[in-house]
Amino acid sequence: MAAIKPEDISHSPMDQLQGLEYCIDSNPSWVETILLGFQHYILALGTAVMIPSFLVPSMGGNDDDKVRVVQTLLFVEGINTLLQTLFGTRLPTVIGGSYAFMVPIVSIIRDPSFAMIDDPQLRFLSTMRAVQGALIVGSSIQIILGFSQIWAICSRFFSPLGMVPVITLVGFGLFDRGFPMVGTCVEIGIPMLILFVVFSQYLKNFQTRQVPILERFALLITTTVIWAYAHLLTASGAYKHRPDVTQHSCRTDRANLISSAPWIKIPYPLEWGAPTFDAGHSFGMMAAVLVSLVESTGAFKAASRLASATPPPAHVLSRGIGWQGIGILLNGLFGTLTGSTVSVENVGLLGSNRVGSRRVIQVSAGFMIFFAMLGKFGALFASIPFPIFAAIYCVLFGLVASVGLSFLQFTNMNSMRNLFITGVALFLGLSIPEYFREYTIRALHGPAHTKAGWVSFLFYLYCFSFTVISRLRG
Repeated sequence: MAAIKPEDISHSPMDQLQGLEYCIDSNPSWVETILLGFQHYILALGTAVMIPSFLVPSMGGNDDDKVRVVQTLLFVEGINTLLQTLFGTRLPTVIGGSYAFMVPIVSIIRDPSFAMIDDPQLRFLSTMRAVQGALIVGSSIQIILGFSQIWAICSRFFSPLGMVPVITLVGFGLFDRGFPMVGTCVEIGIPMLILFVVFSQYLKNFQTRQVPILERFALLITTTVIWAYAHLLTASGAYKHRPDVTQHSCRTDRANLISSAPWIKIPYPLEWGAPTFDAGHSFGMMAAVLVSLVESTGAFKAASRLASATPPPAHVLSRGIGWQGIGILLNGLFGTLTGSTVSVENVGLLGSNRVGSRRVIQVSAGFMIFFAMLGKFGALFASIPFPIFAAIYCVLFGLVASVGLSFLQFTNMNSMRNLFITGVALFLGLSIPEYFREYTIRALHGPAHTKAGWVSFLFYLYCFSFTVISRLRG
């Protein structure tokens, strides 16, 4: 008779995950800590490069502007990560850029008052200042809700059943950043995905000096191998006659980051000029701030579970949201072109390498600040083709989603009411954003499109509230 596999055995519910090597307050050796921190830094580069690469050209900015925005975003990410790990929730979470802010920022970019500016550089600066003003105003929501402990009062909705769709959709909601991006360059993305899974899961027992090298540093090793492979393809002329879209996704020399980056550049507040304020822009940004608030709450819960930490009490969650509001304020003052949220991919990496140490995340924040000031070195790592990051996202976003599903063990799934809440919340959480996405692609604006920005804001706030209630109710 075949032996029973461990994963086939039924277990009673457990508050903490098993098999973690280092929890939140235990630390690896300093050599491991530095390598693990650098690994988190590499992973954070994906979003830090992707968002400015998409937004800056549409604002009229050039390669120099894109590099400056990437450097500024990484610099502020490092500061916000240190603030969150020292004074906020003190969980091992990287605070990075958020895709939730893309929609209101794109609407600001398409504002007719900016589109009429003929000089591209002037249009870029004017748009950047408008985005800064909107972020500064929008940050007040999280600062007020967090530090006033109002968000702690809302935590009565955070039952295990309520957290299932919130955390699960934090992972599943980013599905378009995974395999669709891998598919833009399959000869790089697919090998990266396969190699990362093999190293982290099938060769994880390979040890050197009792350290599971291939499991713990799977991201660092596989990224180096596939990056070198991508550079070899680029140097050999494999993409010489391919379409521009393919070359942009696959080549290692198309980002134009290294040549445009300065050797030393220290970002500082208001370097783009004084922010400008508009009611319509600010209201739209407030809706994105609310989305970021719920997204981060789910990510905080997932990080505490993956770091084998005590579930954060309501007042700690509220304090963390308040400090994240301070982070969005810094985003507005420095001009990062996006707001802040908990980096979901870095949360997933905690579970992949089984290291939930807070010190590792603080070291990664140090790398962000250091390489943001040394532009050439930071740009070198930022030139990694994005399909490499997308392949990693396929694993790490799924891991975070599975953490959300693991909360089902604390609920009675024989109850029809619980089944109803879980199924409807998950379905609507995926279906409603898809409606907004498809509508915006067709009409180039959202479903509510009026000259009065506050009207559009109220409509989006209504849809946001409906989605949140459907996720949290229970």
